[in-house]
Amino acid sequence: MPHDYDFDLITLGAGSGGLSIIERAAAYGQNCAVIEHGRIGGTCVNVGCVPKKIMWFAANLAHTLEDARGYGFDIQRHGFDWAQLVAKREQYIDNINRYYHGYMAELGVTEIEGSATFVDPHRVAVGDTVYSAKHICIATGTRPVLPQIPGIEHALTSDGFFALHEQPRRVAIAGSGYIAVELAGVLAALGTAVTLYLRKDHVLREFDGMLQTTLLEQLEHSGIEIRLRSEITAIERGADGALDIDDNHGERMTALDAVIFAIGRSADLESLRLDLAGVETNDAGFIETDLYQYTSQPHIFALGDVTGRAPLTPVAIAAGRRLADRLYDNQQGRHLDYRLIPSVVFSHPPIGTVGMTEEEARAEYGERIRVYQTRFTAMYNSISGHEVPTAMKLVCLDDEEKVIGCHMIGPAVDEMLQGFAVAMRMGATKRDFDDTVALHPTSAEELVTMR
Repeated sequence: MPHDYDFDLITLGAGSGGLSIIERAAAYGQNCAVIEHGRIGGTCVNVGCVPKKIMWFAANLAHTLEDARGYGFDIQRHGFDWAQLVAKREQYIDNINRYYHGYMAELGVTEIEGSATFVDPHRVAVGDTVYSAKHICIATGTRPVLPQIPGIEHALTSDGFFALHEQPRRVAIAGSGYIAVELAGVLAALGTAVTLYLRKDHVLREFDGMLQTTLLEQLEHSGIEIRLRSEITAIERGADGALDIDDNHGERMTALDAVIFAIGRSADLESLRLDLAGVETNDAGFIETDLYQYTSQPHIFALGDVTGRAPLTPVAIAAGRRLADRLYDNQQGRHLDYRLIPSVVFSHPPIGTVGMTEEEARAEYGERIRVYQTRFTAMYNSISGHEVPTAMKLVCLDDEEKVIGCHMIGPAVDEMLQGFAVAMRMGATKRDFDDTVALHPTSAEELVTMR
């Protein structure tokens, strides 16, 4: 006898993943609800991709003003209004929030505000109200991790960075991942004195070695102070409101306006009571899923950052849409292929990467790997006098030289990567790249002329 559920699908979380599956499921005629305790749009819209890219654009404009002098312009800077930028950024985000609320209403999706807690595998409670669904999708995302050190209450996370309404003059940032280097680059370009604390001696641990080395050079060249093998061990706030920090080498840094930790993120699962739903997590605390987004419960799915797999907004969106296609449009076998996912780091300069790193490829294939790489200063930067390097690498397999890795750092590489990612998914070889007529003069032509 069929169960009488309140909804066909409830999604826990109104971020990129949750909204993507809800949108498509509703379009297929399903009765859907989404539960969210924060702002609609999740991390990406509110404290991630969107506000970050706006700040990155501002930082790029600061570089452009400096570059203009090299092109003969008599430029004088009369200051920078951080508060004005923040106000426009938040207005842009508010517009997205309003759009999503309207779109959900248009689709007939029920929005429920609050934190969900499982009652049993088919029911969740929000406050005193219980809702049931045939399918439940967990897409609650992640939250920043903070270390347990004295004075940690005085620190900011990457989320807290976006709550700054005044530009800090001196900042210490702890972290070596993409969030840390992005924030460091933005702040430095806009005139903040930045010290970056790295637990080891490199940045971007999971990226190709060429990208790690080139970016670290550029961080230092941009005036960022790099402290290798260093960790912040204590924070104190003085009577004047400034912050002092101690590190593991016994050194103290004083008179800081902000201390920002960007050392990782953990799955946001605290309120869910997954044990009552029979949903299992892995040793790292993320929800364990297969390639079809199934959890340990056959009617409960998880997608996006909460799974710990490829934590990127487009990945969550793609996985959610494919899941809805399979569940509600009879597209049998439909799922996201997690191989060859392109990604971009909005550092200064930006990074674009897809496929295996050289280190990964050599570990798996040994001498079957051939590598092509180049390093140069783009024409724009040669004239401006701001000599930012561009570096590119192709990792190729066997005699046919199938391109299995493409890694770039330099101005505009973030906009170059998408088309090359398509080619690689189609199985392009180095010969295919070489047989493509180059666009001249561009930096992108180096990818089809590399020897």
